[in-house]
Amino acid sequence: MALMTGAEYIESLRKLKTQVYMFGMKVDNWVDHPIIRPSINCVAITYDLAHDPQYEDLMTATSNLTGKKVNRFAHLHQSTDDLRKKVKMQRLLGQKTASCFQRCVGMDAFNSVFSTTYECDKAHGTNYHENFKKYLTYVQENDLTVDGAMTDPKGDRGKSPSQQTDPDIFLHIVEKRADGIVVRGAKAHQTGSINSHEHLIMPTIAMGEEDKKYAVAFACPSDVEGLFMVYGRQSCDTRKLEKDADVDLGNKQFGGQEALVVFDDVFIPNDRVFLCEEHDFAGMLVERFAGYHRQSYGGCKVGVGDVVIGAAALAADYNGAAKASHVKDKLIEMTHLNETLYCCGIACSAEGYPTEAGNYQIDLLLANVCKQNVTRFPYEIVRLAEDIAGGLMVTMPSQADFRSDVQIPTKSGMTLGQWTNKFFVGVNGVSTENRMRILRFLENICLGASAVGYRTESMHGAGSPQAQRIMIARQGNIAAKKELAKVIAGIKE
Repeated sequence: MALMTGAEYIESLRKLKTQVYMFGMKVDNWVDHPIIRPSINCVAITYDLAHDPQYEDLMTATSNLTGKKVNRFAHLHQSTDDLRKKVKMQRLLGQKTASCFQRCVGMDAFNSVFSTTYECDKAHGTNYHENFKKYLTYVQENDLTVDGAMTDPKGDRGKSPSQQTDPDIFLHIVEKRADGIVVRGAKAHQTGSINSHEHLIMPTIAMGEEDKKYAVAFACPSDVEGLFMVYGRQSCDTRKLEKDADVDLGNKQFGGQEALVVFDDVFIPNDRVFLCEEHDFAGMLVERFAGYHRQSYGGCKVGVGDVVIGAAALAADYNGAAKASHVKDKLIEMTHLNETLYCCGIACSAEGYPTEAGNYQIDLLLANVCKQNVTRFPYEIVRLAEDIAGGLMVTMPSQADFRSDVQIPTKSGMTLGQWTNKFFVGVNGVSTENRMRILRFLENICLGASAVGYRTESMHGAGSPQAQRIMIARQGNIAAKKELAKVIAGIKE
């Protein structure tokens, strides 16, 4: 099959029988649901840009498995150039959507599972690597979107999976059959899960012998029997249900998506199993995936940051404050912070190296430094954007007020719409509506639905700040740095 277009991708979702629940009810036509559809539009862009000659080099690659052209989101990195192009592709898509385009997790999972299964087979004589190569070939040839699912609900954070009161709090194997396994549990906070054709499941933490039944990796269709999803709420999400509210939405076309994915005794055939109780490789898989995904944030968050900076500059223009020196300085600081994030994403890519399996791994230390910066800098970028925008960003009336023809009983005889447009106008030559649109867009990206894919996700996506600090401590090689100091200081022991 050739590369799908965005329209073909959307139509392919209609063929799935994915079970989706929202607001306490089953959603039958989730593809066209106004709350869900913007996130589907985001994924569709990843398909359409692969057909644009201007972006073909970033959006596509040649598969090392088939020799055919594939979407880069289904590609195994073959060089540091591939790693850099990944980050540049993610920045491009952030610029195009100002939201989360949801396919990064699957791409990062592919590369992590590919190298880990190779080394697991080498140690245990298993056949997981061939299973995965067969699976990824299927994904590439059908141009599928795959949700990489790692995070379990976790329950009591002070207890390991096997110590939890409810064993299902971490996804685990409940039965091993001759033809496959049966799994039970859930994956939480899953980005793009509902919009994906398939799910690629991984363990969430390093594990010991006592937790081996939780050390499982596999793939399954999103509509497999026993699997259902509960859509996660976002701030201002019900605005999408309001009539004629596109100004209030801020970002009408695009949005992110997260869900709880529940597995109620789901059967997985043997050829789709990539880890089954080999607990000694759970930590490797988690560490490699986390590294790739922390690299990703040096691209996607930077692309969205580009749009935030542009929106803040526009707000300054429309407010008549663009010439103020402090506004110029704030825009410079936002740009400095954003490009620093990009530097880290490119740096950990440039310092990448081949794994035993042959695909390329990023520099783990620099990837974790990248994500540690992402837990801080977008918050400052958003703070400065809100500063420039002004309080009207969160206090303005609704679109319905600005367009209302209701007569106000005053001497002037003006309508509600005329009054609101009169008092919220900015500089000459800019309509009140355009001023409101850019302020609503900033509200959406700083506080509303898109904040999930920018601000809040910058903190918790790909692991909390402490997770990166643990990895920085491991990778920082303080012992070697001590030796450097000893040599120069003339210390002999």
